Amino acid sequence: MGDANPSVLVIDDDPDFRDSVARLLRTVRLETRQFSCVSDFLKSDPPGGPTCLVLDVRMPGRSGLELQRDLAAMDRQVPIIFITAHADVPMTVQAMKGGAIEFLTKPFRDQDLLEAIEAGLVRDRARQECERALAMLRERFDSLSSREREIMLHVVAGRLNKQIANDIGITASTVKVHRTHVMRKMKARSLPELSRMADTLNVRPQ
Repeated sequence: MGDANPSVLVIDDDPDFRDSVARLLRTVRLETRQFSCVSDFLKSDPPGGPTCLVLDVRMPGRSGLELQRDLAAMDRQVPIIFITAHADVPMTVQAMKGGAIEFLTKPFRDQDLLEAIEAGLVRDRARQECERALAMLRERFDSLSSREREIMLHVVAGRLNKQIANDIGITASTVKVHRTHVMRKMKARSLPELSRMADTLNVRPQ
């Protein structure tokens, strides 16, 4: 599970259970942060690295399922593993429909929890990598001049240099220069790659 500072957040009103999970995760060198209730978790700063949430379904105050809905409403995509002593089918279905990684009923095998946490951290690591790649792509697009952005949109629409020149009232040679700058600044090695970048950024000609 090697990565820079992955962490597991444990929210459960039972301190003995929280401590037992923390001890288990120390055996695989995973950092844990413990919370006795949902409100304490919501007041905390989110970790920077890949994260997974081990969450009790029933607790005083807000329940685990309510937190799952709150996180979805805030667009905080944290992989969740639900833990409960009293599972029922509707509750399990609701949790899984909400995107939970796993729903474990106490007592459960340590290996089942470890495997679920590994799956959660893999998912969150992939999400963070996608977000970083998108942020870098947006920075490149923002570095383009307004004319270069205009040229890029025409290029990914399949327009030829002469057609673009005619459309916007400049020479074909000037279009070619701008097009070269666009490819370099966007770090696109081909027109299909530039087109995929435009799709990712959701920028297309009107």
